[in-house]
Amino acid sequence: MKKSIGAKTLLFPAPVLMVGSYDSFGKPNVMNAAWGGICSSQPPCVTVSLRKARYSYASIIARQAFTVGIANEKIIEAADYVGIVSGRDVDKFSRSGLTHVKSELVDAPYAAEFPVVLECRLLQVNEIGVHTQFIGEIIDVKADADVLTEDGHLDIMKIKPLVYDTSQKGYHSVGALLGKAFSIGAGLNKAGK
Repeated sequence: MKKSIGAKTLLFPAPVLMVGSYDSFGKPNVMNAAWGGICSSQPPCVTVSLRKARYSYASIIARQAFTVGIANEKIIEAADYVGIVSGRDVDKFSRSGLTHVKSELVDAPYAAEFPVVLECRLLQVNEIGVHTQFIGEIIDVKADADVLTEDGHLDIMKIKPLVYDTSQKGYHSVGALLGKAFSIGAGLNKAGK
């Protein structure tokens, strides 16, 4: 029998999203956010949810753009650091050792060290309780060549993205392939006939 543990923000795994924006002075900033994910296929969109008190909030509203970088095992320390301090108080890029890159497509920065980056135009803003959900239309996805397969697709095992455990507040990596989606369950369809 299952035991109730109450209404909590528990979903496994949560992504570790590196949200990039420029402040009103043009200073690049990046923050660590776990509340987000893909929210539309057409147009391709990603969502991130932030509290209004976050330094990035006003920047995203003002610039109507943001980037989402994928953090990985190689930069775990920097990824965690940018979620601990505020861009109001420190230059996160210089302190973390991340290299600032200006997007050519949207008015937002990203770090060269992120193996995958989504460049997003702000499409919609939704107020949900204590968070604001920013929906960004993905204008382009940029990836390091060494995380691509021979046919140009992203390879999760080469990216080695961080995932966040919302219950224990820890970072994890991804594991081995267990089966192909939309295929492994096909045998059950045949068994029902």
